[in-house]
Amino acid sequence: MSSNDNFFEKVYEVARKIPYGRVTSYGAIAKYLGAARSARMVGWALNASSTDDTVPAHRVVNRNGILTGKHHFSGINLMQQLLENEGIKVKNLQVVDFESLFWDPSKNL
Repeated sequence: MSSNDNFFEKVYEVARKIPYGRVTSYGAIAKYLGAARSARMVGWALNASSTDDTVPAHRVVNRNGILTGKHHFSGINLMQQLLENEGIKVKNLQVVDFESLFWDPSKNL
């Protein structure tokens, strides 16, 4: 197993703990894992999880609540639809109430 595989698995473990109806950011996951400057790598990990339905990658957005990973989901607006199915309002590809929906793994795990 390469170190990337190990990091990716750690990302998946955190993502699986994001509560239904809440979101976190790539940077928050990276910071929690002790790799604060690796938000992009968290994104790569979540992109690689596209065939694993146990990883709720749709709950991870950028630090401003924007659905920057939307193009990695199959179908038009699937990421937005999955969030809206959980009661999260999305307008103009941005989580409308990001601050109140933000789940910080550093404070919750």
